[in-house]
Amino acid sequence: MKNKKICVFINSIAVFLLFMPYVLSQESTLTEGKNIKEVNHNVDEISEFKKQLLDLQKQIIEMRQTHEKEIKALTTQIKEIQKTGTVTAEKESDVKSLRHLAEAEAEKEEYKEKLEETIFKQAGLALQKLNPEISITGDIVNTYAADNYADRFNFNFRNLGIHFEAYMDPYTRFKAAIPVTTSTAKIGEAYFTRYGVMNNVNLTMGKFRQQFGVVNRWHKHALDQVDFPLALRQIFGSGGLNQTGVSLDWAMPPLGNSSQELVFQVTNGENDRLFSGNVIGIPSMLAHYKNYRNLSRDVYMEFGLTGLVGWNREWDVSSGSTTITKEDSKHTAVYGADLSFLWEPADNMRYRNLEWRSELYWLNRDILAPDNSGADVLNSWGAYTYLQSRVSRTLDIGTRFDFYKPDTKTYAGTLSPLAYTEDTHQWQISPYITWHQSPFVKFRLEYNHLESKHLEKPEDRIMLQAVFAIGPHKHERY
Repeated sequence: MKNKKICVFINSIAVFLLFMPYVLSQESTLTEGKNIKEVNHNVDEISEFKKQLLDLQKQIIEMRQTHEKEIKALTTQIKEIQKTGTVTAEKESDVKSLRHLAEAEAEKEEYKEKLEETIFKQAGLALQKLNPEISITGDIVNTYAADNYADRFNFNFRNLGIHFEAYMDPYTRFKAAIPVTTSTAKIGEAYFTRYGVMNNVNLTMGKFRQQFGVVNRWHKHALDQVDFPLALRQIFGSGGLNQTGVSLDWAMPPLGNSSQELVFQVTNGENDRLFSGNVIGIPSMLAHYKNYRNLSRDVYMEFGLTGLVGWNREWDVSSGSTTITKEDSKHTAVYGADLSFLWEPADNMRYRNLEWRSELYWLNRDILAPDNSGADVLNSWGAYTYLQSRVSRTLDIGTRFDFYKPDTKTYAGTLSPLAYTEDTHQWQISPYITWHQSPFVKFRLEYNHLESKHLEKPEDRIMLQAVFAIGPHKHERY
C-alpha cells in the first residue's frame, strides 16, 4: 500500500512539471501589460516555487530509496520466515511420524504382552482351572428340652458339609455334597447336569434330592427353620426324599403371564420309609409341575403339584409265632401341592419382605397287613405353613405351623409313624428369629411346641442354631 501511494505522488509531480512551461508562458503573456514591479514580484515567487519543487523531489527520491531498502529487508525476513516454517513443518511432520511409529511399536508390545499373558494363563494354570470349586458348611444345633427328658441338653454338630462344584465343559455342570457327622460320612448328593440336551430341556443324572414340592430340595443348613416340616419327616423320613436316578427339567412355553416348568424323574426306590419292600429294583417315578407368575411389581406367586409312585414286592407278615415273607407287588403313591407368595418391594428388597409358604402331603400305600389279614390300604397326610418377614437387612422373624395325621390300624406296630393303633394326630408351632451376621455366618433361635394325642404331655424345646459357610457358594439351597 505504501509503494502505491508513493508512485501516485511521483506521477502527480511529473504531470505538474510537464505543464509547468505552459503555465509560465501564460504568466509571461499576462504580465506584459503590467508594470515592472509586479513582474519582478512574480519572478521571485516562481523562483521560490521552483526551489520548493526541487526540495520536494529530493525528499521523494530519498523516501523511495528508504522504502526500497525497507521492502528488501521485509522481503528477506519473509523468505527467512517461510524457510523456518518449512523446516518447522518438516520437523513437526518428522515428530508426528516418530510418534506414530512409537505408538505402533507400543501397540505391538502391548499385544505381545497380552498374548504372552494369555499363553501363560492357559499353559501354566490350566491344571488349576480343572480343580472344582470347594465350599464347606457347618450346621451346629444346641437344644434345651424344657421337660425332664433324657437329652435335656444336647449339643450337636449336626453336619459338616463338603460341597464340590465345577463346569466340566460349556454344557455340563457337576455338583456334589458330602455330609460328615461325628459318626458317618456319605454321599448326600452327587450329580451332573447336561444343559440344553433338547430345546429348553436339561438332563440330570446321579444322586440328588428330589423335586417333591419346594423344601425337600433344600439342604438342612439352608432351610428357613432348624429342620424339615413335621409331615415331610414323618412320610419320607428325617432326611427327606433323596434317591439316585435321572431327571429331565423342561422349561415349558409361557402360559399367559406365567412361566411354567415340568420335572420328570426316574429313580431307584431307595427310601426306606416308602420302599423298604422294593427288592427287585423297580424304579420310582416322580412328576412335578410348577407355575410362577408376577402379581404386581412387588408380589409373586408360585404353586406346584407333585406326584410320586413306586412299588413294593416283599412283605413281612406274622404266621403264628413266626414271621414269614410274602411276595406281592403293591404300589405306593405320595401326592403333594405347594403354594408360595412373596412380597418384596423392588426399591427396598434388601430390608423388607414378607413370605408365605405352604405345602400339603398325602400318602396312599397298598400293603399286606403285618398280622396276615390280607391286603389293606394305608393313608396318612400332613401339611405345614409358615409366615416369615425380613425386618432389617440382617434380621428375619417367622412362625411355622405343622400338622400331621397318621392312619389308624390295629396292627400298626412296625408301620409307625405312618400308622398308630389309636386315632391320633400331631401338631407343632415353631416361632423363630434368624440373625444374618454376614453372608457367611448366621444364627437362629427357635422354639418348638409339639402336641400329640399319643404323647403323655407336650414337648417343648428351645434350639440355638449356628450355620457357617466357607468358600464361594455360601448358603446355597442346593
